[in-house]
Amino acid sequence: MSGTALEGARERRVRTGGIELCVVELGDPDRPTVLLVHGYPDSKEVWSEVAERLAARFHVVLYDVRGHGRSSAPVPLRGGFTLEKLTDDFLAVADAVSPDRPVHLVGHDWGSVQGWEFATVARTEGRIASFTSMSGPSLDHFGHWIKRRMTRPTPRRAAQLLNQGAKSWYVGMLHTPVLPELAWRGPLGKRWPKILARLEEVPADGTYPTASLASDAAHGAWLYRDNVRPRLRRPRADAYAHVPVQLITPTGDAFLSERLYDDLERWAPDLVRRTLPAKHWIPRTRPDQVAAWIGEFVAAREEPTAKAPEQKAPGKYADRFSGQLVLVTGAASGIGQATAFAFAEAGARVVAVDRDGEGAARTAEMARLVGAADAWGECVDVSDEQAMEKLAAKVAAEYGIVDVLVNNAGIGLSGSFLDTSAEDWKKVLDVNLWGVIHGCRVFGRQMAERGQGGHIVNTASAAAYLPSRTLPAYSTSKAAVLMLSECLRAELASRSIGVSAICPGIVNTNITATSRFAGVDAAEEKRRQERSSRLYGLRNFPPEKVADAVLLAVVKNQAVVPVTPESKGALWMSRFMPNTLRRIARLEPRL
Repeated sequence: MSGTALEGARERRVRTGGIELCVVELGDPDRPTVLLVHGYPDSKEVWSEVAERLAARFHVVLYDVRGHGRSSAPVPLRGGFTLEKLTDDFLAVADAVSPDRPVHLVGHDWGSVQGWEFATVARTEGRIASFTSMSGPSLDHFGHWIKRRMTRPTPRRAAQLLNQGAKSWYVGMLHTPVLPELAWRGPLGKRWPKILARLEEVPADGTYPTASLASDAAHGAWLYRDNVRPRLRRPRADAYAHVPVQLITPTGDAFLSERLYDDLERWAPDLVRRTLPAKHWIPRTRPDQVAAWIGEFVAAREEPTAKAPEQKAPGKYADRFSGQLVLVTGAASGIGQATAFAFAEAGARVVAVDRDGEGAARTAEMARLVGAADAWGECVDVSDEQAMEKLAAKVAAEYGIVDVLVNNAGIGLSGSFLDTSAEDWKKVLDVNLWGVIHGCRVFGRQMAERGQGGHIVNTASAAAYLPSRTLPAYSTSKAAVLMLSECLRAELASRSIGVSAICPGIVNTNITATSRFAGVDAAEEKRRQERSSRLYGLRNFPPEKVADAVLLAVVKNQAVVPVTPESKGALWMSRFMPNTLRRIARLEPRL
């Protein structure tokens, strides 16, 4: 159909108060209705990617807000965009598409601002089953937020006001007479798609923004003029949500501070919080995650047996990885297993990969018990290129595209360079370096082609920058992983894919029990393995702390992350005292 990229969509016209609204429906009308409301300066097409993902499970409804897209505009424009009139429009659409059942409301930007009005006024009670809010606060809540900080100022509150004021610079400009309309109908409207692509990383696919952008933006300026100042000056005191609310907060939003939602539990007692490392336009840049969270939230309210999303107090990142797909190699034990469990506790779906298939299966089983939305074990040797390609194809087909990849699998090898055979070198490089290369290549390519960002974590080592006469092969492999990570980070930054190198140091894992020692017989190798294991045990730095560092690296998109004190110290010395490290490298440890 013209004007939309939605396949199989059905269009109807809904009249309300002299306005004719363009409404589009997808999916089975007998299923629960999810009603998507767009923001400014968008039209309903901003939701096309999300709507198509939801249509297999729900009755999905989109409509152009009055004055936008193919809906008619009020005459005169002034006074025609008040929240009261927008509520009339919502009720008219809801009654037309779902007369007998309440709808699940979803709003982004000004669609969310409207949604807060719909979810808090008395006349909509019984018509809304749930509300998912993205990048748009209630103007009433915002007004109270400002008043509390102005009447009881502190340095922190003043900083919050100044920060949000800087982010809201455009609001004052939109109140300026005539100029916004001229800008949108002129150069700004023509350049807006390129601005979105450059600043917000919104993919240009030819279907969004639509040809009506300039008119939509010009009309939509009255959303601000009719509502912002009156509501901020006199916010409602009864703006309490009468429905369950899911708040999705993009942490890189250039227009809204996360602090705006600090007191939200006061206004929405049944609240689920989510955060997403993304910018403002997440319906376009992160449709997979947005659709997954909407689907989970709606299903929990519709199906008594469905698992309801919940806030998990023990985990610092419970709202950050919920529903995301995380793949960890070397996950049967040690750092890999601890990392799989940490992501599981944060609500992620986990693929545990190891050449020890039984160990990978045990990790997956435990991951489900500690909180993973789902988990699977896969038996794969990361050094096998074809096996990794088959794994990537299977994961994409059965579980989805990986959001976070942790290349952790590795083996240890100690011994002088002259005692290390070519076969020893090959084994170490095959696993420690080529395993990382294979993982980055096959899963990184999938992330890049999906175009919705992601993160890659490569386990390097303090040995990457700490020379040693006894670890030439191991140190070389880890130094290569570190440089690979730095290069890949530079290349993938433009695709919103972060890359981190984790450098743990001495950690109490079983790698010492399985490490090989070149140039010695089997008995001596066994003795040295036992001796190394005792020393690492005495150090007793737990792998769980490394796992915490991995999650933090993803959340903050850190580049190089030394974990243990000795790893941090060695990194500092490598930068400022390299000659001292070289002299220390000449010492031979006693094993």
